[in-house]
This record gives sequence, C-alpha cells and structure tokens, in this order.
Amino acid sequence: MDEMRAVNRDLTLAGVIVLAPGEADEAVTDEQKTALGVLHLRKIDLADRVRVVNPGGYVGKSTSREVAYAHATGKPVSYTDPV
Repeated sequence: MDEMRAVNRDLTLAGVIVLAPGEADEAVTDEQKTALGVLHLRKIDLADRVRVVNPGGYVGKSTSREVAYAHATGKPVSYTDPV
C-alpha cells in the first residue's frame, strides 16, 4: 500500500487524475470483495491508461484479471517494476 500511495501522490502532483483502488482498514467480506472487483473494472472503464504498482514484479490474481480487462478494452497498461 505504501508504494501505491507514493505512485498516487507522484502522479497527482504531476497533474494526473488518479483512480486508485479503495483501501480498507479492516477485513472485507466476500460480498464486499466482489463489489470492489466490479468497482475496479468500472474505474478502468473511466481511465485513459492503467498503471500497475507491482513491487518486485509481483502481480496478484485480482490484478492480473484487471490487467486482462484493461487489455481487452484497449487501455494501455504499464508497470512500476518489470514483470
């Protein structure tokens, strides 16, 4: 999360509108996870491009799904670290 916050800050200060994933201070229910997954895809719909924060090259299952969705909708995708 620290890396995501730093990228969000840097892009925002550069004048970029950032649509970042939501954060929760406590565990979320399965229903909330599903709703957040749908919400993330809607944010991709609104975006011009997708920037994946992937420290050490790691990309998790849900992020992989979101990247596939971004590619399918023609959104350019870039990463903070090589994959």
